[in-house]
Amino acid sequence: MAVFSSRLLSLSFLCCVVLIIIFISQASADNNTQNYHYFCDFNNRSGNYAANSTYHTNLNTLLSTLTSNTEIDYGFYNLSYGQNTDRVNAIGLCRGDIKPDACRSCLSGSRANLTQLCPNQKEAIGWYEDEKCMLRYSDRSIFDTMETGPAYYANNMLNATNLDEFNQVLNTLLGSLRSKAASGDSRLKYAADKSSDRNFQTIYGLVQCTPDLSASQCDDCLVQSIARIPIDCCKDRIGGRVVRPSCNMRFETSFLFYDPTPSTTTTNTSSSSGGKSNTTVIAITVPIAVVVVVLIFICIYFRARKPTKKYKTQEREEDDEDDDDIEISESLQFNFNTIRDATNDFSDSNKLGQGGFGAVYRGSLSDGQEIAVKRLSKDSGQGDLEFKNEVLLVAKLQHRNLVRLLGFCLEGKERLLVYEFVPNKSLDYFIFDQTKRAQLNWESRYKIIAGIARGILYLHEDSRLRIIHRDLKASNILLDGEMSPKISDFGMARLFIVDQTHGDTNRIVGTYGYMAPEYAMHGQFSVKSDVFSFGVLVLEIVSGQKNCSIGQGENIEDLLSLAWRNWRDGSATNIIDPMLNNDSRNEIMRCIHIGLLCVQENVASRPTMASVVLMLNSYSVTLSLPSEPAFYVDSRTGNLPDMSWEYNSGATRSSESTTKSAQASVDEAPITELHTR
Repeated sequence: MAVFSSRLLSLSFLCCVVLIIIFISQASADNNTQNYHYFCDFNNRSGNYAANSTYHTNLNTLLSTLTSNTEIDYGFYNLSYGQNTDRVNAIGLCRGDIKPDACRSCLSGSRANLTQLCPNQKEAIGWYEDEKCMLRYSDRSIFDTMETGPAYYANNMLNATNLDEFNQVLNTLLGSLRSKAASGDSRLKYAADKSSDRNFQTIYGLVQCTPDLSASQCDDCLVQSIARIPIDCCKDRIGGRVVRPSCNMRFETSFLFYDPTPSTTTTNTSSSSGGKSNTTVIAITVPIAVVVVVLIFICIYFRARKPTKKYKTQEREEDDEDDDDIEISESLQFNFNTIRDATNDFSDSNKLGQGGFGAVYRGSLSDGQEIAVKRLSKDSGQGDLEFKNEVLLVAKLQHRNLVRLLGFCLEGKERLLVYEFVPNKSLDYFIFDQTKRAQLNWESRYKIIAGIARGILYLHEDSRLRIIHRDLKASNILLDGEMSPKISDFGMARLFIVDQTHGDTNRIVGTYGYMAPEYAMHGQFSVKSDVFSFGVLVLEIVSGQKNCSIGQGENIEDLLSLAWRNWRDGSATNIIDPMLNNDSRNEIMRCIHIGLLCVQENVASRPTMASVVLMLNSYSVTLSLPSEPAFYVDSRTGNLPDMSWEYNSGATRSSESTTKSAQASVDEAPITELHTR
């Protein structure tokens, strides 16, 4: 009888657990869309996509990539997928206090809701779980653009007391938070804090912008949002919020609504979308606690019964470690036959270019996606090294201004890298061609400069790794369908640990004309080496001239010398590309100034890329005076300073001093290009 009673009690307990789980699941399902604000095709111009169309496939692929991306741990995702009219752009933003796992979970829930509530809509936006995350996608470009609509407002139904003092404290708090958020970097523009009035009434405030905005754009967006408080948001209320695509603002006095530690405070707050009662909170929280306790006991029970296994560790030889690193990226591995079919057996008609380490081919996968395939030379020992370098580095990078590595193939002697296809070739294809550079007005060129800067900043500071590219040049800047820049070719890149500031090498690689002097002569490289290369690029983009010998006869000088001499003499407008006419003359002159700051000989005098991005985005930043650039050529003598180094891509630096003149220098390193030369 006792045994029967025990079994009956156990059965009853299990039934209760099942009912609780069902209740919680139902409550969660009901709550998924109640606490969700969304808008579909709010511009009334994007229209619908057909089910199972290329756009539909691209959308699903992009959202799946976004919500499963574990490389990004700062809560901001901005990705694109597809080409031309089937291109999908998406932004995912989590509130600054949300942990990475919770962020991905929130975006995953938002993805399910948004695609269900906006079926077949090319453009949609949704905010989930009290703005813990925002997800939006569109067929138009939505990056680097401040958008204040569509928006929604909500407020607490209770009125504040001592209104004059309350509003003064609130405005001061939000103004301070606005400044802090606007000064954030490209990963996070977020600020939260509290303030109290003389009656010890605490006001909690939070503001946030999408990090792709400039400081001024973020500030403008938040100014407009805060201005809505006395108009149509939450005048004299103890809590309120203004939520927009590019920024959001919220304040409360009755409870703490942010912070990684969940607040246990309850309130009778309500908003335009409806509030949750204390009863609902208790009805969900208590059963969850019970279920968690039960699951813990179950886990302990099975853990105790589970026999201990002994695993034999097998030592690996040091030479095998690189191969094990590649195995980490097995999900990115392509079958060789798939790539061969995509490129029509690597036919010459699909060949985009030829470099020192192999050829690049255009291809099309079975789903219609266009790709660029780098096929490393089978007889190149360096090719294997560059291959592993690119796979291990580039596969971990996600930024719209970097060419995206889709996968690789490692089969027999074949070493293939599969990239997204970038349709508009490279920057040098346009900027150094007398006819084609007319297609690049100043607006396009400035967009390219700013995009390159953001891409380098991501490599140096914002990615999980600190990467020195070491081969930034015009031919390694690809241009997508919207003429936005994408940095490519990471075969020469080097990885730095977090606190590392510089490195040394005996193997000088790269392209003469873009190399910083400390690297070219002594093999020393750092983030400032890339800054030097960026400065050269800026001056080339502004002038339309290569950084090589310019002029005729005795009056020969390189671009850096020409730019410095004209800047020093007050005639910097002489180096501006005549095709730019009088477009944005002040902005062009500012870019020349920034370029000269980047190519200074003194490493410490060069700005960081974070400073460069700030200079490009804000005219309130005062620029210091540049000093003479490295390798300055006096046009009166035509003499270069002594450069005791030997340039040989792929070779070790000679111990013997060798001096090279500008005329005898090597102009291009044998590096694979992803476009037609």
